[in-house]
Amino acid sequence: MKRFIKSVGFALNGIRILLKNERHFKIHLIAFLFVIILGLFLNINRIEWLVLFITSALVMTLEAINSALEKLCDHVTPTQNESIKKVKDIAAGAVLIAALFAFVIGCIIFIPALYKLC
Repeated sequence: MKRFIKSVGFALNGIRILLKNERHFKIHLIAFLFVIILGLFLNINRIEWLVLFITSALVMTLEAINSALEKLCDHVTPTQNESIKKVKDIAAGAVLIAALFAFVIGCIIFIPALYKLC
């Protein structure tokens, strides 16, 4: 049990580092808070909440992995390196792909709900 609690502490420290130092993670978190507020305002259904939470978790998790990978790459090769650049660009591209799909999913869920209000 002590090992588990220690592991949770390490994970929470990682989240604290993300919140303190990673601008893009903060942007994704603010977007997620906006999604929650909009979902509450529009009274979306349980399945829509589930889809939004899974999608948001994917984006924020990929952003965290991207940040960790960038830190590792910078540690391994502090100077400019074309191979490292490709790795970092691919990781950033993965976050962008997830964020674009999340945006489309948000539109699919929220646009019809907003249209009903008008």
